[in-house]
Amino acid sequence: MTEFTRRDLLSTATALAATGIAGPAFAGNAAPGLNALAARRGLRFGSCFSWGEPGSDTGSFANPDYAALLTRDCGLLVPENELKWQRVRPSPKVFDFARFDAMLAWAESKRLAMRGHTLFWAKTQYIPDWLNSYDYGANPAKEADRLLTEHISTICRRYGKRVTAYDVVNEAVDEKTAGLRESSITKAFGGAEAMIDHAFHVARDAAPHAQLVYNEYMSWEPGNEIHRAGVLKLLEGFRKRNVPVDALGVQSHISLIGEGTPGQLATRQEKPWREFLDAVVAMGYKLVVTEMDISDKGLPTDLAQRDAMVADYGAAYLEIMLSYPQLHDVLFWGMCDKYSWLNHFKPRADGTLKRGTPYDATYKPKPLYTAVGKRLSDAPARSA
Repeated sequence: MTEFTRRDLLSTATALAATGIAGPAFAGNAAPGLNALAARRGLRFGSCFSWGEPGSDTGSFANPDYAALLTRDCGLLVPENELKWQRVRPSPKVFDFARFDAMLAWAESKRLAMRGHTLFWAKTQYIPDWLNSYDYGANPAKEADRLLTEHISTICRRYGKRVTAYDVVNEAVDEKTAGLRESSITKAFGGAEAMIDHAFHVARDAAPHAQLVYNEYMSWEPGNEIHRAGVLKLLEGFRKRNVPVDALGVQSHISLIGEGTPGQLATRQEKPWREFLDAVVAMGYKLVVTEMDISDKGLPTDLAQRDAMVADYGAAYLEIMLSYPQLHDVLFWGMCDKYSWLNHFKPRADGTLKRGTPYDATYKPKPLYTAVGKRLSDAPARSA
């Protein structure tokens, strides 16, 4: 793997600007966006986005400035929060699809594909309060089956082929133990494994066209070995039990952790990461980069230095991921630093915004944008 330096990155950025491969999303700029670059290699590039009031200052389609980034650079989208249980099912008997309906309608008006996220989030802190305290009655397993089946079937049948893929189950593996997370509904069902399997079978029945994904945040940095082992065990079990799982969603919330340059960090992490990915694809799974961003929490305050390091690290990571022909879709978890969830999750000590997305808070592309474009342009071509 090539080790990237700041000088290499700046030279690459200059070359790309001269050839028109990548550039800022200013009005009148005819340079191709990231999805256009991806499409040349049989790939797609996308992002999460949100619902918002018209003209709102959010990472939403209703914010014209943010919407311009989505339409310029994305070929597929995924809702950040609006299809999760907390948003679409405020009570056991009520579904509220108003926000996601509006988001999907807008995406379709721009001819952008849509992924669904997520049909079940296993962490109890992200399960609605009503579900955590739900009374499953005299026959808990039957009621848990009914509740989960109703939830997944209602969503999948409502949207049909308008949603092309689903993160069916999200974050079920405990990173500390490698075991499966339990919650009120998994316990009522008779265990997490049985309930997860059932979720995928219901999703396949209700959305036979869709790519069904198990989505997880195991990462390539040191300290994630137990988590990765737990994910492999779960994936192996799916195959043994004939559970219809098509792909592993590799969230890719990556961080620069440890001593050394971004290239040195990536070189140290590459071998164990490839061993993990090799094991996944050997089982017949596809790969999806579902939620990429880069945490710069420990990096210097200086923006030029920080941006160069983030770009180097992101480029090295994507070079590895894109070397796998089983990967066709790369999605960032937001396009603009101003609206990134990273600013609220372990913020920087100096109070500055984290800079882990392709555009800064003023909607200007950063070195990471150029690095992503270069990796997409150089990726091995995919067959249809």
